Amino acid sequence: MNDEAVRDRLRAVEDPDLGGDIVSLGLVNAVDVDEDAGVVRISLALGAPYSPTETDIAADVREALADTDLDVELTASVPSDLSSDETVLPGVKNIIAVASGKGGVGKSTVAVNLAAGLSQMGAKVGLFDADVYGPNVPRMVAADEAPQATSSESIIPPERYGVKLMSMAFLVGEDDPVIWRGPMVHKILTQLVEDVEWGELDYMVLDLPPGTGDTQLTILQTLPLTGAVIVTTPQDVAVDDARKGLRMFGKHDTNVLGIVENMSTFVCPDCGGEHDIFGTGGGEAFAAENDMPFLGSLPLDPAVRTGGDGGDPVVLDEDNETADAFRLVTENVADMTGVVRRRGAANR
Repeated sequence: MNDEAVRDRLRAVEDPDLGGDIVSLGLVNAVDVDEDAGVVRISLALGAPYSPTETDIAADVREALADTDLDVELTASVPSDLSSDETVLPGVKNIIAVASGKGGVGKSTVAVNLAAGLSQMGAKVGLFDADVYGPNVPRMVAADEAPQATSSESIIPPERYGVKLMSMAFLVGEDDPVIWRGPMVHKILTQLVEDVEWGELDYMVLDLPPGTGDTQLTILQTLPLTGAVIVTTPQDVAVDDARKGLRMFGKHDTNVLGIVENMSTFVCPDCGGEHDIFGTGGGEAFAAENDMPFLGSLPLDPAVRTGGDGGDPVVLDEDNETADAFRLVTENVADMTGVVRRRGAANR
């Protein structure tokens, strides 16, 4: 069997999101048949490690060659137009910003559980708490260990739940307010990105501050974001502000991976009744109106607050319906990250 025969078989493998076979879409980077070793090596343009959809595509590739006598070795990468010297954070495959138009909608909760959920799936993950004025991430993962400095003055981030962490909270006193103007925000954010030894990561999750201010502008101008997740509650006021965040990313040509509706329903632990305290369906309707993916609804659950205050992300709870909802959002974010990366590869 030669390389072309392998490609012919791979034309039977469909990309469910892009609507075509992986060969025609340009998602097969290379094929190398080594008959002496009994191996076929295939490089695929898959860019979202542990994405359920991309895992299925890889399984379909193996199935397409299952009746041959060849062992299948798969590698996955999406070629970049930039050299490693030109790229910020060259060891990070995907940078995902978690944003909201206003405070109080659970953005940090979503960011923390997204990072922990991706790590639980097997990914190498970093979590950058970019909310310089209200850094809460260390508390939400019970990170008591401070970053360490190397002899070259780079920073080694601590880890919790398999996630590398960096936050302004590590650098200021626990009760000290951060009172900085825009240029100082830009300087410290740039330093925290460039001077931290993040290493090789599948995903970096950025917890942005609410709104559309200096921090967001610095991130958009400095980092090559794969995409953004916008968090809102069903409430009309929150959705109105989420719309501003959507427009901000649009103006900077940043992909929006989708919308998360948080605090969508409260299930009474005593009577079992459901109460729509902040309304219902507002986030899903907002996604539909703007032709954006809806990544899922998250209930208003005391376990989320308890986990956040106690440093135990609820997504790690194996026997909890709310944890299931967070896991579904995590899988959808990974899948949409894959769509963005594969679409970029197909359009090269």
